[in-house]
Amino acid sequence: MQAQAISRYTRVTPRKARQVVELIRKKRVTDALNILAFTKKRAAGELAKILKAAVSNAGQNTRVDIDSLMIKSIQVDGGPMMQNTRRFIPRAMGRASAIHHRTSHIKVVVSDEVKK
Repeated sequence: MQAQAISRYTRVTPRKARQVVELIRKKRVTDALNILAFTKKRAAGELAKILKAAVSNAGQNTRVDIDSLMIKSIQVDGGPMMQNTRRFIPRAMGRASAIHHRTSHIKVVVSDEVKK
């Protein structure tokens, strides 16, 4: 049995979110939540929320033991960039560029299946 949670348009850059994802990939859910609680990155809070949502989705099934859940897969993809049209960042030779605010699409799949 597996369950998933998807968060789209999360205001975390994909590159920084992937650093935190590498810490919790293929771990038990309880261990992953402990790791995220003590990680000093902003992406850790967002990932903890998504992971709790996936556990809650798995809890809707009465046959699932929540304590035995593992993170089967977790992926971070880039979302659309928001551009701030009022502020600019200075560039070389007197030019200016728009400030890009990156977003992420995060998908977490948890499962209670044992590895073979």
